[in-house]
This record gives sequence, C-alpha cells and structure tokens, in this order.
Amino acid sequence: MTSAAVAGTFDVLHDGHKALIKRAFEVADRVAIGITSDRMASSKDHAHVPLVIRMRELRDYADSLGGAEIFEIDDVYGPDGIMDGMDILVVSEETLANGRKINERRISRGLKPLELSVVPLVMSDAGGKISSSSILRGEYGRSGRSGAKDIAVGSANMVKVSAVRSVMERIYGDVRITAVEADSGVPPQPFEGQTHQGSVNRAKAALGSHEMAVGIEAGVFEMLDGLYDIQHCTVIDSDGRMTYGQGPGFRYPDGVAELVRSGMTVGDSMRRIYGETDIGKKQGAIGLLSRGLLDRKTLTEQAVIAAMVPRLWDERRCSPERRSDAARNTSLTNRR
Repeated sequence: MTSAAVAGTFDVLHDGHKALIKRAFEVADRVAIGITSDRMASSKDHAHVPLVIRMRELRDYADSLGGAEIFEIDDVYGPDGIMDGMDILVVSEETLANGRKINERRISRGLKPLELSVVPLVMSDAGGKISSSSILRGEYGRSGRSGAKDIAVGSANMVKVSAVRSVMERIYGDVRITAVEADSGVPPQPFEGQTHQGSVNRAKAALGSHEMAVGIEAGVFEMLDGLYDIQHCTVIDSDGRMTYGQGPGFRYPDGVAELVRSGMTVGDSMRRIYGETDIGKKQGAIGLLSRGLLDRKTLTEQAVIAAMVPRLWDERRCSPERRSDAARNTSLTNRR
C-alpha cells in the first residue's frame, strides 16, 4: 500500500490546495494531510483563520475524495511518527525546496527519501498564483476569479469573515470577501438595542466601493430566565438597501451574567470563570458552553442567513399583482 502526504495552512481552501490534495489521492492508496497549528500559522505576515475552522473545511473536502488522516504540524517536517511511514510527498512548484529539506533530514536519519510529486501552481486570472493571503485581502475568490461578487465584512475577526464567506458562497457561488476594520460605534459589550445598531454601523462603515457589506454584532439581552447572547446582522448593498437578521440566542450561566451586568465583557467574564483565552476568535463562548455541539462560526452563519432571507425572496411572487391573482384563485377554489 502506497502512502502520500501533503501539507499546508489551508487558511482558505482554494483551487490550488485542491489540486495538491487531489494529486495525493491519485498517486497513493493512503493519504495523510498535515495542517499547520495556530502557533505556526500566526508566524505568517497576514491574519490567519483559526485551526478549528480550517480543520473542519479540510476534513469535509478530504471526505468527499474518500477520506484522509489529518494531523496538526508545528514545523515543516511534521511529526516523525506519521511522516516516517510515507512514500510520497506532494508539493507545489513553490514548496519543492521544503520537500528537499525534508528528504535531507530523512537521509541523515537513515530513512529512504520520499518521492516528490510536484503539482504546477494554479493561477488566478490576474496572472499570479492563487494564494490564501490574496483571497483574504478580497482580490479574488477561491477559484482565483477576480470578477466574483465583491462583499465586505465590517470586522477583521476571521470567525465572522469565514461565516460570511460560507453563507455567500452558498448563495452566489464564488465570491470575493474583504475584511474591513470597522468601528461598531457601540460599547465593547453591547446591550439590547446597541447590538442591532452596532451591526448597522459596521455594515455602513465597510461598504465603501464594494457591491455589498455585512455587519455582525453580538450582544446580550435580558430574557425571562436570564441573560442571553444574540447576534445581529445587517447587510447593505451599493444601492443603499439594508436587510436585517438575527441568530438563535443562548443563555449565559448566572455567574457570567452577573459579571457582564456589572460592566465586564462576555469574553472577560468567560476568562474570569473558565480560564479560556481568545474564545471570540476561536470556538466562541457557545463552543465551550455547548461542549462543542455548536461553535461560533455556525452560530454566526445563522444570523447572516437570516439577514439574507429578504434578498432571496422571489420578488415577483411578492408583487401586488401576484398577490391579487393568488387571492382571486383562492376565492374561485373556495366557491367550488
């Protein structure tokens, strides 16, 4: 049985990544895919998507090809316990030098060098290779096509950006997503109506010359039995039309709620009680409180979908003429 390995950061799983992974499945019976840890990814000169999001997207794609062993890496060599059993290493023209370094180390350890299977770079329509950093800057979509629908997100939070990308790709296909640092104009911990206003402010601030912009704000709301977290989303387009939506709410533990009511943010309150760090940029409070049953990206997607619902209506069915026709047909049916 032949084994092949391939590795990358996979910040945004694009056509170049897919070409590498497909090659691994073509040349081997068993495929192992290394994905860089958050620590290793943070050494890059651009924002990176949290591992929990990258891992899920990579696993879904690998499963569509037949399934692979996916492991975390902290350096270019990967863990010896896995890499020592590989026969082939799939690399791009750009990472061929890393493959040679890996083989030099293998030889120094008395192991047979890996066969290096080199995949040509996949190019964007702008002429350069497709890269996650360019996609994250909004230059083109996953396919490298710069003519994709141009959408801004009023936040540099990669969880929010990934959630918007996921929803908009399901609606429009390939999209260009640009993260814009946008001021919410509301306190760090929004309460009640401040939440909606924060989402509106973020969307407006991000729009600029883009076709569409999305603002997302999470806030707390007093409900019957405690303090709830609810995300609000505003979508604005270049014509000035705004649509709104919100995600499902969940209740915070009483200890967290009391700290938030006393003036702390949810993030600080969660860290005080649970010792978690950077929950807002990773799985979110919901990931911790639901024991992994739900994560912040999925929760955010629900708010974005809700805000897009009015844009998905068939306007013809909602026109006065259509409503009159429908009412007339219903009346005739009832008479019969």
